[in-house]
Amino acid sequence: MISPMLLLALLLLAGVGLIIFGLVRFRQPNAIGERLNQFTERALTLEELELQQPFTQRVIVPAARSILAVLGKYGPKQSAERLRVNLQMAGNPGGITPAMFVGLRVVLALVLGVLITLVTFRTMPLPQALMYSAIGFLLGYMLPVMWLGRRIAQRKRAITKALPDALDLLCISVEAGLAFDLALQRVTQKWDDELSREFKKVLSDIRLGRTRREALKDLAQRTGVEDVQTFTAAVIQADQLGVSMSKILRLQADQMRIRRRQRAEELAQQAPIKMLFPMVFLIFPALFVVILGPAVPRLVTSFGGG
Repeated sequence: MISPMLLLALLLLAGVGLIIFGLVRFRQPNAIGERLNQFTERALTLEELELQQPFTQRVIVPAARSILAVLGKYGPKQSAERLRVNLQMAGNPGGITPAMFVGLRVVLALVLGVLITLVTFRTMPLPQALMYSAIGFLLGYMLPVMWLGRRIAQRKRAITKALPDALDLLCISVEAGLAFDLALQRVTQKWDDELSREFKKVLSDIRLGRTRREALKDLAQRTGVEDVQTFTAAVIQADQLGVSMSKILRLQADQMRIRRRQRAEELAQQAPIKMLFPMVFLIFPALFVVILGPAVPRLVTSFGGG
């Protein structure tokens, strides 16, 4: 007859065995799932996607945007519409808004002005320190405007340079039988520059329900380039009057190539004038030293001996 202690031990062993067996069977699907996850992509949650971004993108950049927007409300008032158009012509760098841009001007003015004030008030007399401090505040306030103007000019040059080749591809695609929207899509697939990104914006506006006329007008306003405005006006007119799009694009492509050749000739004619100042102030003095240098001691000796 089995003793109660032995029976209790057997039951305990059986319970432990069942627990171990259950844990092994419970972990087996997880192991299979982990193997499958190695070869398949799991859909990430919004929190996981957000945590994948660096700390600067999650915390610092939103905080800086909020601070600039708040400071922009207390900054000097100016034409918000004009500033918005200028930011669009610059390509909306960093997604900055007009209020944030004004706030950036205020921050730079305060930072640069305070730094110059702390340095000059310790080393200069009071009138000079005040003058340099005022210059620092003014320079800090004007630096964003100067940077924005430079960005607009660079973007306009890039769009003007890319437009003739884009029109050639548009013309070839339309003559091959593609619709105008599909031809624009071919241009966006061919290049990745300022003009192709603007064409992507046009296609996005059209897909969202805007008419082609409105999307092209916005394109001309966003770029601020005269050649783009001419191109959009011709396309809108051809669309309204029912003129063949391929003929309009062929004329525009020929005209843009002529303008590109004219701009190249203009730059070639300006080159001698631009080279004059470096030659006078940098090259000619070195040549004079090399050519006339050996004769200077003889002249000094002859005039001194005389």
